[in-house]
Amino acid sequence: MNNIIRLNKIVKDYKVGKFIVNALRGVSINIDKNEYVAIMGPSGSGKSTLMNLIGCLDTPTDGQYILNGSDVSKLDDNQLADIRNNEIGFVFQTFNLLPRYNVLENVMLPLIYAGVSKSVRIGRAKEVIENVGLTDRIVHKPNELSGGQRQRVAVARALVNHPSIILADEPTGNLDSKTSKDIMNLFDEIHRMGNTIIVVTHEEFIAKRAKRIVKLMDGEVEADILNEEVLVEGK
Repeated sequence: MNNIIRLNKIVKDYKVGKFIVNALRGVSINIDKNEYVAIMGPSGSGKSTLMNLIGCLDTPTDGQYILNGSDVSKLDDNQLADIRNNEIGFVFQTFNLLPRYNVLENVMLPLIYAGVSKSVRIGRAKEVIENVGLTDRIVHKPNELSGGQRQRVAVARALVNHPSIILADEPTGNLDSKTSKDIMNLFDEIHRMGNTIIVVTHEEFIAKRAKRIVKLMDGEVEADILNEEVLVEGK
């Protein structure tokens, strides 16, 4: 079995005032190593909740989550933090870059948390910055970059720890159409390098880049389909 992620009957409830909101209602999904999966759904479908659970930013109310052979529900906070830093690279819609830090410093951050020596983290950060085409912007700060360049910095930061999974939440939500295409081309390249990619989106044109599309509706899996167009084209 080549599953890197196994979600079995995942339930997530939130208490809002006197009410219980059922964000996820028994979601079961398996994702293999080096898959490229898009999770789609309208606002309120549960896709952001699912992303937070997959990324170990939250824990399920019920059900089982196995990540790379580990039962997430049995891990303590420190172990979950290690997984977030080493197993998963996060790319957010809002970039989440530190404004006072330049490109190199932003990309090195996960390596600092991981206790990597300064010489190694500088070398590794420079390598992934080159891979995303930003070597000429390495000492620039976020406010000196375009939206697309900032997202490339976020992608480089996500890659710097050599994670097995790249988890992207609406990665092109703040970008124009041309820049969005450039960023999605970058994800295609990262996938070819061997990473598992999970993109959470409500945009059809983004989802169509993936080889598999999981559609959520009202906290349940409405469809789980292979993207025949991509498979035929061999992307």
